[in-house]
Order: sequence, then structure tokens, then C-alpha cells
Amino acid sequence: MYSYIVRRLAFGLLTILGVSVIVFVVMRILPGDPLVAIFGPEGYTKLSEADRLGYMKQLGLSDPLYVQYFHWMRDIAEGSFGHSFFRSESVADMIGRRGPLTAEIGILAVAFSWIIGIPVAIVSALRPNSLPDNVARFISILCLAVPGFWVGMLIVLALLFWFGYRAPLTGASLFVDPWSNLQIVIGPAIVLGLGQAAYIARMARSSLLEVIREDYVRTARAKGLNARLVIVLHALPNALLPVITLSGILLGFVLAGSIPVERAFGTPGLGSAMFSAVGERDVFVMQNLVFLYAVVFVVLNILVDLIIAWLDPRIRYS
Repeated sequence: MYSYIVRRLAFGLLTILGVSVIVFVVMRILPGDPLVAIFGPEGYTKLSEADRLGYMKQLGLSDPLYVQYFHWMRDIAEGSFGHSFFRSESVADMIGRRGPLTAEIGILAVAFSWIIGIPVAIVSALRPNSLPDNVARFISILCLAVPGFWVGMLIVLALLFWFGYRAPLTGASLFVDPWSNLQIVIGPAIVLGLGQAAYIARMARSSLLEVIREDYVRTARAKGLNARLVIVLHALPNALLPVITLSGILLGFVLAGSIPVERAFGTPGLGSAMFSAVGERDVFVMQNLVFLYAVVFVVLNILVDLIIAWLDPRIRYS
């Protein structure tokens, strides 16, 4: 087991290193000039060549690319992450202030996906091709097809025009003001959770249909064990292994999907910060947030691999 953990951690570090290089290179080859984004086209034309070189040096963008990359890695190791072009706060402060909201949204979305998806999968698997199964599959396909940000805008407009309700627009800590915090995160979490629940339901249904036909499940039924206990004690634990793997991947997708959904709900999380940074071409914010999302995604996949190896010993010895 320890060798398996070491291998997974080594692969994860190599992946993070490769992602850092890709993110850095992509951010540097994007079209446009950072000074144009900061000063605007008219302000940029008024700058002399010496002013432009001075500003680029202050930003650290006049150094060779390999020097810029090592400076960025040093900043990450020190936890500073650089500063935004348009805001006085550092990227680290922005992550510390906005990150908890996005993390809460992701965790709640995955929890909703399990709460909704697993019962639907059990009903569909126990009664395949029945009316409940067909309805569940239709709704899951619908949830997969409808964009989350569009559903989010519909929810915001419906609450505003029908009930006159609008969620708080300023961030609130879970420990300081739990009620305001819940109002901020519950909408995006439900919208993202519905889409992920469709994936969970379809994967769990397929897995359950396979497991139910296994010999040990038929043996448990032949012994006279209650049908519900057969599902809960024998079939479901084995059927959930691929679902756990899928959940780790979906949590990474939730973080990426939170960008338009947070924008639709006006949630002051990392998704909104990423949206603003792309529009403003704030290179340092984009670079660090994309890298942070990539690191979170890799770490989640490592954790999922370790959980699966702990639940299924065959994997760690393969």
C-alpha cells in the first residue's frame, strides 16, 4: 500500500509540474499586451518607450521566460502568488477571501449529486425499463443537456420577480454568518449538483445492473435475505466503486463549471474572480487561478485513487 501511495504522489507531482509549464506558456502566448489592458488603448499610446519598459520591468514581464517561470514558482512556494493588475489585494488574499465560498459550493454540489443520484439509480436498476426508470433517464439526459448558467439565471430571475428575493452579493463566512453564507452558496450548489446527479445516477444504475447479476448477489437472495438488505449490504458497496471515481472527477468539473454559474448568481467566489480576470486580461490572476484549479483537480484524483485502493485491495497490488 505504501509503494502505491508513493507512486501516486510521484505521478501527481509530475503532473502538477507539467501543468505549471503549460499554464505559464499559454498565458505568455495569449494575444494582447498587459499594458493595454491596464492603461487602455488610449493610455497605452501616450506612454513613452521608456515608460513601457519601466512598467514591464515592475511587473516582472521583461525578464526571460525561464526567469519569469522560476520567479512564479518561488512566489507560489512563498504563498504570495503576485498581485492583480487592477486590485490592491494580492492573489493570495483573493484566494483566501473567495476560495471558501467556491469550496463550499463544490462540496455541497457533490453532496446533492449523491443524495439525488444514488436513490434514482437504485430505483432504475431494480426496475429497469419501467416507467420510473424511463422518467429518471429522461430527466438525467435533460439535466445533462441544459447549461447550468442558464438554469441559474432562470432561478435568479424567478426569485426576483415572483418573490422579490435576491441573495446577498457580499461574501459571508460560514462561521460568522451561517444563514447569509447558505443563501450565497445554495443556489449555485443546487444547479451544479443537478448536472452532476445525472452523471452519478447513470453511472450507478449501470454499475448496479452489472453487480445485481453477480453470483454472490444471487446466492444472498437464494439464502432468503431481504431484497433491500441484498442491495444495501452486497450490491451497493461494490457498485459504488466506479461512482466514487466519477465523483472525484466531477468535483473538478464542478470547480470549472462554477465560473459561469457563480457569475449568473452573482456569487463572489473564485469563479467570478476568474471571469473578471479573463475579461480584464489580468495575467497573474488568471495564471494562478488556473494553476490552483489544476492542483485541486490532481489532488482530488490522488485522494480518490487512494480511497479506491483502500476499498478494493486488488488495485493496490496490480
